[in-house]
Amino acid sequence: MEKKSRVLIIGAAGRLGFHLAKLSIEYSHPTFALIRDSSSFSDPNRQQKIQSLSTAGATLLKGSLEDEKSLIEALKQVDVVICAIPSKQVLDQKLLIRAIKQAGCIKRFIPSEFGADPNKTQISDLDHNFYSRRSEIRRLIETEGIPYTYICCNLFMTYLLPSLVQPGLKTPPRDKVTIFGDGNKKGMEIRKVCYGFAMIMCRFFCAGVFVKDKDVAAFTISALEDPRTLNKVLYLRPPGNVYSMNELVDAWESKIGKNLEKVYVSEEELLKKIKETPYPDNMEMIFIYSVFIKGDHTYFDVESSGELEGTRLYPHLKYTTISQYLDTLL
Repeated sequence: MEKKSRVLIIGAAGRLGFHLAKLSIEYSHPTFALIRDSSSFSDPNRQQKIQSLSTAGATLLKGSLEDEKSLIEALKQVDVVICAIPSKQVLDQKLLIRAIKQAGCIKRFIPSEFGADPNKTQISDLDHNFYSRRSEIRRLIETEGIPYTYICCNLFMTYLLPSLVQPGLKTPPRDKVTIFGDGNKKGMEIRKVCYGFAMIMCRFFCAGVFVKDKDVAAFTISALEDPRTLNKVLYLRPPGNVYSMNELVDAWESKIGKNLEKVYVSEEELLKKIKETPYPDNMEMIFIYSVFIKGDHTYFDVESSGELEGTRLYPHLKYTTISQYLDTLL
């Protein structure tokens, strides 16, 4: 049997990182977790997760993204690095990339992205550099010649979906629902090419893609030593998990047996509200604009862009559908 890659998880006490570490162990990878000195003591929940991973067989390595020496020591023990740090810390991966380059033994790096493709989003003037920071990390990885796989899972089910994409709410509405744009999933767009001498008709999609954390982890662990995903972007668009706003509302109405009053907010009204609301309180609306107005999750075809889609690559993996997740909110 071929020897399994040794995997280092950075951020293993976090929501996604914990699932990544657990599944890495379940898939029989020798699994290591980089742990700060304070992580085992400050937060009882984190302490419990770390202890659980240790009991399951993970090797705990003391270190941090600010300590190059500890990083290099950890990297020399593994083949693959998966970083699952929070979004606000994404630029903290710069020292990690330098350490990976210096260690010279890493066969695959999966950086902390796990969202929409930062090179394909169309909201760079609105997102307070949320995606440009990810693009910066990508450029650094590629400049250093580090082998990589980028995982683009779009939205986790725990974000926006519990409120049925209603900013400020914690649970789905039972009486009135706001729909951004016209709520439609599909449309047609005419584009000029060749200096206006030809016209092409392109289909575009304004829909959200939602994937459960544990399922993202399963696809990631499946991809980490797959030669097909080397230096590729792996997109997750599971059938049953791509919904327009109208489809989300229809599905929820069907489950609660009631039609909701619908309030439509136009693109112009949403943009006005985004600009009037201070950062970071406007980020939910910015993501809604990106997904359901601009169609940033689905306006492009994965295969024609030369990349890969996870459910086609790993059809054996089971995942939670949006319908199944909505059942838990009843």
